[in-house]
Order: sequence, then structure tokens, then C-alpha cells
Amino acid sequence: MYKFKDYKQPEMLTHHLNLGGENPAGEKIDVTSLYITRGGAPWIPVMGEFHYSRYDRACWYDELCKMKAGGITLVSTYVFWIYHEEIEGVFDFTGDNDLRAFILECARAGLEVVLRIGPWAHGECRNGGYPDWLLDKPYKLRENNPEYLDKVHILYEKISGQVEGLFYKDGGNIVAVQLENELTNDAEHLAALKELAIACGMIAPIYTVTGWNAVTGAKIPVDEVVPVFGGYCEAPWEDHLNPLPPSPHYFFTGMRNDTGIGADLLPQSTDEDGDWQLPYERYPFATCELGGGLQVTHHRRPIISGMDIYAISLVKLGDGNNLIGYYMYHGGTNQIGKLSTFQESKATGYPNDYPILSYDFQTALSEYGEVREQYRLLNLLHLFVQDFGQALAPMARIEAEDAVKREDTDSLRYVMRTDGQSGFVFVNHYQRLSKLENIRGAVINTGTVTFPPIDICGEISFFMPFRMNLSGKVLKYATTQPLCRQGDTYFFAQIPGIAAEYQWEDGTVFKPEAGLESALQADGVTIVTLTWEQAKYVRRLDGAIYAGDACDLYKREGQMCSVEDGDFGYWIWDGGKFAAQSVQQPFIEPVATFEEVEQPPFEPAYAGELHIGGERKLTWKQITVTGSQGFVNIDYYGDAAQIYADGELIADSYYYGEVWRVPARLLNGKQCYLVFSEMRDDFYREF
Repeated sequence: MYKFKDYKQPEMLTHHLNLGGENPAGEKIDVTSLYITRGGAPWIPVMGEFHYSRYDRACWYDELCKMKAGGITLVSTYVFWIYHEEIEGVFDFTGDNDLRAFILECARAGLEVVLRIGPWAHGECRNGGYPDWLLDKPYKLRENNPEYLDKVHILYEKISGQVEGLFYKDGGNIVAVQLENELTNDAEHLAALKELAIACGMIAPIYTVTGWNAVTGAKIPVDEVVPVFGGYCEAPWEDHLNPLPPSPHYFFTGMRNDTGIGADLLPQSTDEDGDWQLPYERYPFATCELGGGLQVTHHRRPIISGMDIYAISLVKLGDGNNLIGYYMYHGGTNQIGKLSTFQESKATGYPNDYPILSYDFQTALSEYGEVREQYRLLNLLHLFVQDFGQALAPMARIEAEDAVKREDTDSLRYVMRTDGQSGFVFVNHYQRLSKLENIRGAVINTGTVTFPPIDICGEISFFMPFRMNLSGKVLKYATTQPLCRQGDTYFFAQIPGIAAEYQWEDGTVFKPEAGLESALQADGVTIVTLTWEQAKYVRRLDGAIYAGDACDLYKREGQMCSVEDGDFGYWIWDGGKFAAQSVQQPFIEPVATFEEVEQPPFEPAYAGELHIGGERKLTWKQITVTGSQGFVNIDYYGDAAQIYADGELIADSYYYGEVWRVPARLLNGKQCYLVFSEMRDDFYREF
């Protein structure tokens, strides 16, 4: 029997922060101490990071539509100073740097925006996003001195000019602004940046700052901002080559502040007076950097799986997360500037070397827009909060009766969110790179409902409802995971290894066979139980419920599309059943040939990337590609690789055990060469 501690609803503070705003239609966004409200109702946004300046603007809209199909409602994006003012006084907001065009494309795709305006950003960008010329100035940066603030003022004025009229107050889609990033010990400077942003016209309902540093939390202007947090499944910025201990993010600890994020750059101690403690009770649990994946560094190269990411997001949701924010959600490609490359590197004084171009991040949507498994798994959570977030957001987190220690692989990890009567039980049976012992016959007692015995085996992470209101009819419990609803039809996903069982409040029990034809009706309510695999391909598009036939559906300009190439099929819920549909999507597989090259055809323009840590032997191959659709698999084995097309560096990679996939359109019809350097045992690996 698994029980919980006593229920206690925390006190909710309202109108205590200098935040909030109203749009021309009269709708208001505000922040309580427990959750964000919109139109007076609790609201759980889902935020995904996507950097416009790291992507081809011709593809922005398509990629944003994929993000929306994956359940993202807010797009967060950095404004990297170095991208826009590499040369002092010369600003560039054209081409892939066109911030205004990107915000408008977000609106076109039906997405709102969180603008991360810096001025310092990090984001694995050169100098943390600062232009080189700024570092040469004779004054300190990231603090309140007039010379620095004058330069920031110019930057903020330029950004504001780009986004004028696009804020929520104007009827636009910018609903929040993040100030700085990972500034841990200067509340006065953060307050000054907010004042400066407002003075420049960047007025939003919500201003955020990152809240992490050490255990005390970052020093922030308490009433002026919402601190946002994160958590990653690994730490490729660690300076050693050893495996990490079990991540605490797979345990229900209630922890917001991850002291590991940014540990490569943050000061060791940020509380000299010893009297600071971030007042967490004043703010909702909000995240901006749940790792959607992880970028490999030259010295640490983890392989990220879908469950690595999904389990952390589910744990944080169970722990009370009421703003789900991922970094990154969509990968990208760094630009190369007029004066330098733009990636973080040891050459610029940073502790890590990153690829010159690739910012793939092994995340939900890849550097080139391909879907990874976490895209599908995370959408199970996103669909749920979109339909049931109003009920979930006010629910308190109630701990398990017994805590699970970090080295414990035998005990059940579980938590509850409840209003005292109804709620959801969250269970995580996954730990990255560790095996948890199977648990059989687990009986979970919420205090108001006792679930039937279940076996919790293998790598699974899930939540189950109790006393859930389904259009006025109370579902006492379900051993399935709630997914979404359409009218009086409710969709659930069968949890792997656990039989689907439902009990109504009157004691009626039913145990359906999961599948597309599983619809069961009771008193005007329909319950559809999908298999876990089917649920991963469920999408809500233009208000309708679809299930892809092992394909990832999205809509662009009202037209049904699949991320995967070629013909595809899907089902649409017509109100009583799933009706089959199919689409012809013309596709011609590209043809690629690889030919050994005895002598280097030229000196690589960026040879330094191939010789990190010392001179290495290089292998060259000529690539000939015919066809511009689809991808070419580059199955090399080496330390670092580069592809040159007509003499220009177009793609690069640090090998981490996966086949490198490059769009055929980048290679088609060009004279292309692959060059890669020899492998050495000088980095952490998982292959």
C-alpha cells in the first residue's frame, strides 16, 4: 500500500507582484503565487525554445507549425546581440536575423512569444551573445554602470523598434519578456533592465528571470519578475570524463532550483551576506529550461533518449510545474559572422568547445526539423494540460508517505496533485542509465480513492486520475493516462504493462481493450482508450483530434502534412469513431555516393575544429548527391566531421554514436566533400 502525507492547500497570493496586463479585447494575464491566470482562469502554458537566427527564415513557418502540433503554445527565443551588432553601430535585422518577421510567423502559426532580450544570453553563443567589441570596452558588463547601460539602451531601443505593436497590450502575440540570463547575484541590475525595457516600449504582462544559482536561489527584484527554473538529464558542460551520479530530476523532490545548470559559468558563491533566500512561495513553479535534449560538447557526448526527456517533464509536472518550458525544443544551425564564428569555445575563454555550426541539441525537433521520440512523448503531457490545465494548476503537490533516496532503485517514486478530493497520481519508474527494480501489485491510496493493484515494470513514467469530472460524471479512478477531450469524448492512453481499468463513482467497472475502436459510452460520456503507441501520434489540429498512422501530423495553412517524407495515412475523430484518411505526398529518395579521396582537395577553412586537443589524422570523401528531397545518412566514425559544398562549410558534427543526417537539399548538385578527424579516447561517451 502506497500512501501520501496529509493534504494541505498552500495559501495563494494575488496581485502581489508588479506584473500583469490586458489586451485590447479586455482579456487579462496575471500571476498568482500558484499559477498564471488568463481571462481569470488558471493557465498552464507550454513553452518551447526556437532561435530564429539559427534557422533559415524560409522554413520558419513550417517548423513553427510542427511545434504547435507538438503542443507548444509559447515560443521562446533569444535575441543574440552579436548576431545583430557584430560590428559596433552596424545593426542587422535582415534575412535570418529578421526578428519582426519571426514574431509575425509565430502569430501566423497560432503561437505566442516569450522574447529573451538579454543583453547577455549564453545559449552556447560566442561570448554569451556579447559582440567582441563590447568585451574590449574599459568598463564592467552585466552591472549598473552608465557606460554599459547606455549600450544596452541602444540595443533595447533597436529590439523594441523591431517588435513595436506586437505586444499583448497591442493585440499582439508577445506575452512575456525574459531579462538577462543566469545573473545570480544582482537584483538591482535586473530591476534596472526591466525599467529600461519598459522605457524602450517593451511592455509585457510577464517579465521573467532565471532563478537558479546555489541552494539559496538567485538574487532577484522580488516583486518585479517571475523566477523560472530548469533541469537537464545530463551535464555535458562538466569538466570531467566520468559518468554522473543518478540525476535528482527523476525523483519527486519538489526541487525548483537546479544548482547544476550553468555550473560551468556561475560563481561558486553568490550570497556573501548569508541572509538571502529566494521566496519561492511568492511565485508559481515555472520552468524555462527543462532540457528538451542536450547539446554535445567536445569532451562530453551523451546520447539522449525520448524517455530521458519525457520522464523529467512528467516528474516536474507532478511536482507542481505550472509553466512547462523547454530548452531547446527545436535545434538549429549557428551563423558564421563577418569577423568570427559564433559558437561557444575555449578559444573565447569559455570552458566548452561546441560545433561551429551545429546546434542540434538532440532535441524534440532536430537541427533540420526531424522528429525525435521525445516530441511524441512530451505531447502526451501537452495535450493533457491544454484540456485539463485549469483543473490541474490549482492542485497542491502532496508528497509520498516515504521519501526515496538518491541511490534507491527498489522503491516506488510517486507523488500526487490534488484539491483534497480529486486529482492525479504521478509515477516515475525511469532513471537515466540505471535499472529500477520491477514493482508488482502496487496499491496506491490517495486518501479518498484506492487504485486496484498494478505492476510497474520496465522503463515507464505515467500519471492516473482519481475522482475526475467527465462532463458531470465522476470517474472514481482509471489505470490509464488522461490524454485530451473533444466535447463529451475523453481520450486516454493505456500505460505500457498495465491493463486499462475504469471505475465510475457508482461502482461500475469496465476494462476495455485499447485501440482506435475502443469507444465506450455511459450517460452521454464517451471514453476512448488508445494504445500507448497510438497515443504518441495523436494531435489536435485546428480543434480536431487526429491520430497519425505512425507518422507525425501537422497543418500548414490548413493543409494536412506529415513530417516524414512520402505518402501517409491518419484517422480523424468524427464524433463517434476514428475515420481513416490518406494523403499522397510526392517524394523521391535522394541518391548519394561516397568516394574515397587520397589527397586533400583543399585546406579546410575551419581546420581547428578537426584538431581539437592536438593534430589528428584526417579522412576525406567526396559526396555526390542527386535529389533535393529527404536526407543523406553520413555514417562516419571519427572525432569531428565537416561537410564543404562548393568550398563553403555547410554542416559539422561531433560524433556521439548516432548516424549524422544531413538534408539532401544542402548537397544536391554541388561539389561536396566530407572530412573527419581520427577518434581518440579523450571524451566521455555512451557508445
